[in-house]
Amino acid sequence: MEVHLVSESIKFMILGMGIVFIFLYILVLLMRLQAWVIARYFPERSSVSGERAASSAEEEERARVAAIVAAVAEYRRSHGKRG
Repeated sequence: MEVHLVSESIKFMILGMGIVFIFLYILVLLMRLQAWVIARYFPERSSVSGERAASSAEEEERARVAAIVAAVAEYRRSHGKRG
């Protein structure tokens, strides 16, 4: 009796794991198909706007660093600390 229950539970485990594996495999295939369709029919815009965004982000970062350096210098000047 007990051996029969163990074999049945192993069958159900293999069946469940097989179903999950097949589902995930189909999901991966559908995601690849979706990526191909999007790349084919909705291509990315030109890289000119990407370059502008990158240079704009670079300028913002430089301005942020300059503001931090100025704030630290002002703090040190106002508190009489050197270094």
